[in-house]
Amino acid sequence: MPGVLGNVPASGTEIIKDLGEEHIRTGKPIVYTSADSVFQIAAHEEIVPIDRLYEICEIARNILNGDDEVARVIARPFLGSTADNFKRTENRHDYAVPPPSGNLLPLLKDAGLDVVCIGKIASIYDGMGVTEDLTAKNNDQIIDVTIQALNDDSHGIIFSNLVDFDMLYGHRRDVEGYATALEHFDARLPEIIDALNDDDLLIMTADHGNDPSYPGSDHTREYVPLLVYGKTAAAGVQLGTRQSLSDIGQTIAENFGVRIADGVSFLGEI
Repeated sequence: MPGVLGNVPASGTEIIKDLGEEHIRTGKPIVYTSADSVFQIAAHEEIVPIDRLYEICEIARNILNGDDEVARVIARPFLGSTADNFKRTENRHDYAVPPPSGNLLPLLKDAGLDVVCIGKIASIYDGMGVTEDLTAKNNDQIIDVTIQALNDDSHGIIFSNLVDFDMLYGHRRDVEGYATALEHFDARLPEIIDALNDDDLLIMTADHGNDPSYPGSDHTREYVPLLVYGKTAAAGVQLGTRQSLSDIGQTIAENFGVRIADGVSFLGEI
């Protein structure tokens, strides 16, 4: 490579505005970090082909191991011609370190259960415990593939991530776009519910806040939602403020007869 641009802590949307045109002129990829343990590499798809960007990220992944190991290296391709219209594409890819032992996904797999991951989930877990990795690159595709997986009558867990809320609207502080995406998901939610079996449980939550009305472009610190639905589950149960996201993991673990190290199951409450 002819060198790099950036090499600073930055917002992914802002740094491509600041350095994208220079990247196009020079061919130097843009590298940056954030508050998370991540190292991100951004490049224009017409300047650095996707396969080459992925290769660069794999090299970076090998460099960033060791005592000060970085949790994820993320390929961040984008398109556009000027700072006003640069836009990150759906070809993002995560290169993660394997999760700690005792993680829920391999426990479920070892118990003979299906672990179906949709969207970026499998790459975040470095494939650990994943029995099926289904490609989907935006909210609509993810909803479609989730419904397909439900109709395939798997036995285990289906783990989906609706990436547009974070990538397209949260970090970009696009309140109107976020609201429209919520309305669209609400309109499609009955399709997911209709695909559930009587003994299925739907859990909707988030891994962090990303308030599109808050200043800046980083994650925000509000509590995340926890919405749980099942056709035979109890109605109107208040699950309260949980100790951590691990409560969801422990609930799933108890349902399938395994146990993870942390978390308080709420399975008995529903």
